[in-house]
Amino acid sequence: MQRSTPAAPNCLAVHDGRAGHARQAQALACLLDPGAGALCLTPRPPWRWVAPRLLPGAAQGFDPGLHPLLRQPPRLAVGCGRQAALATRLLRRAGSRVVQVLDPRLPARHWDALVVPMHDRLRGDNVLTLHGSLHPVDDRWLQHAAAAFPQGAQLPAPRTVLLVGGPTRHAPLTTPVFLALLTRLAAQTRAEGGSFSVVASPRTPPDWAQALARIDPALPGLRWRGPADGPNPYAGLLAHADRLICTPDSVNMLSEAAATAAPLFVWQPAYIRGRPRHFLDHLLGSGRAKPLDETLAAYPVQPLREPERIASQLRQWLGLA
Repeated sequence: MQRSTPAAPNCLAVHDGRAGHARQAQALACLLDPGAGALCLTPRPPWRWVAPRLLPGAAQGFDPGLHPLLRQPPRLAVGCGRQAALATRLLRRAGSRVVQVLDPRLPARHWDALVVPMHDRLRGDNVLTLHGSLHPVDDRWLQHAAAAFPQGAQLPAPRTVLLVGGPTRHAPLTTPVFLALLTRLAAQTRAEGGSFSVVASPRTPPDWAQALARIDPALPGLRWRGPADGPNPYAGLLAHADRLICTPDSVNMLSEAAATAAPLFVWQPAYIRGRPRHFLDHLLGSGRAKPLDETLAAYPVQPLREPERIASQLRQWLGLA
């Protein structure tokens, strides 16, 4: 007896496994269809070297997980990253409507819609631009995160949360200034009687992560350096934060922090250059974020929620119910 092929999901997020690509594709797909599935690609040479260009045999450039979807394509596919851009081209040829996130460096006509950051130069009749990046952070996400992490509410207020990335070519941050930041925030927490939590990221250098372990353990708060410290408290800390402080290197991290209702302070914003500078200038110029100062004074916040705006426009463009 021939085994039947499982039905394709109505909507599919397609990515290459990179955290930033996966988060953006899945966030947008779930906004367009809460029941969206996901496909993590494993590309093979030579096709992965030239993606998203469509060479003969391109479908063989991915693991077998894509093949049944080309025979029975989803109604809609949302891809992020260069490898996903090739997969979404193949899915479109098979009959899917497709949305590609980030500039694929090919003409926009190869996809039904493109979603790119405002600082990219790509424009067109089927191109949507946004400030920052796509992510899942909205009121429902924050409520769920708060409920899943009740210990965050037990931390003394004001609850200060530092989100840590690391040095990049666009943000040449140095260890001495980072160590000075930790000392300063710890002292301010003691003076206020609040709590000081820190969450590192995969980009955080080892010496920065080691510095987190040296923060006074008697100081209330959580310091998470990686999986060895247990489950990542990032979502729960975002939900419970009274104020957020962010290193300036990550557009994704800044976008998610800006989507909360907490005042956002950016450490060392002058260090940023290149394309991420445009988004940071928007955050500071609009008043959604402020440079880190000595007061950390609260200010009125209007959360920056670009993903829902993008999803709403895509529903209209693509005729989605």
